[in-house]
Amino acid sequence: MTQTQERTDVITEAVALIDRGLTGMLDRGLVSTDEVANLLLDVRSVLVADLQPQVPVDLEVTGSAN
Repeated sequence: MTQTQERTDVITEAVALIDRGLTGMLDRGLVSTDEVANLLLDVRSVLVADLQPQVPVDLEVTGSAN
């Protein structure tokens, strides 16, 4: 349980860091802000998806195929 909480804390911190980076990208002109923002949004999406609880899918097939 501790590892799960630590992982969640790390992911939450990473998402917060990315959010701050996205906010600051509008003020910078060194790199294409669109490219960096797209990369950060992609990484953020992966991290947030990992935070979502995994719900097992239990499919029960009944009846006969005719």
